[in-house]
Amino acid sequence: MRYKVLVIHGPNLNMLGKREPAVYGIKTLSDIDQAMSEYARKLDIALTAFQSNHEGEILETIQAAGDSHQGMIINPAAYTHTSIAIRDAILTLDFPVIELHLSNIYKREAFRHHSMISDVVTGQIAGFGTHGYLLALDAMAGLIQDAESS
Repeated sequence: MRYKVLVIHGPNLNMLGKREPAVYGIKTLSDIDQAMSEYARKLDIALTAFQSNHEGEILETIQAAGDSHQGMIINPAAYTHTSIAIRDAILTLDFPVIELHLSNIYKREAFRHHSMISDVVTGQIAGFGTHGYLLALDAMAGLIQDAESS
């Protein structure tokens, strides 16, 4: 594979398929990771997927990614709205970062309308359900290729 991309799934995403299926759908995190891996291979991307319910583990994974990956897709889940630490870790990266949400956070409760990382990521994808992960892979492939050619 030509490119290495890290995918980070934040807290409670390990409960997909069980947790609020009307909001998040019926696919499990394993289903999403499998679909992403298959699609990533077509884009010449080696995917590393990581999920944690612990902010510190997410921080350490972001910090380590800078030396070994060319891009990151992150669904920070509830940490979207609370984590300055994740924001600061993203600021250390020198590659494209895409923020992803299964639901449209702007059509939900008011506290979900503010993302602590939206102004430090390359772009945001929200509201497309699990298909958003494949959209993010397409976008990431283009961003990495653009960076290579400049």
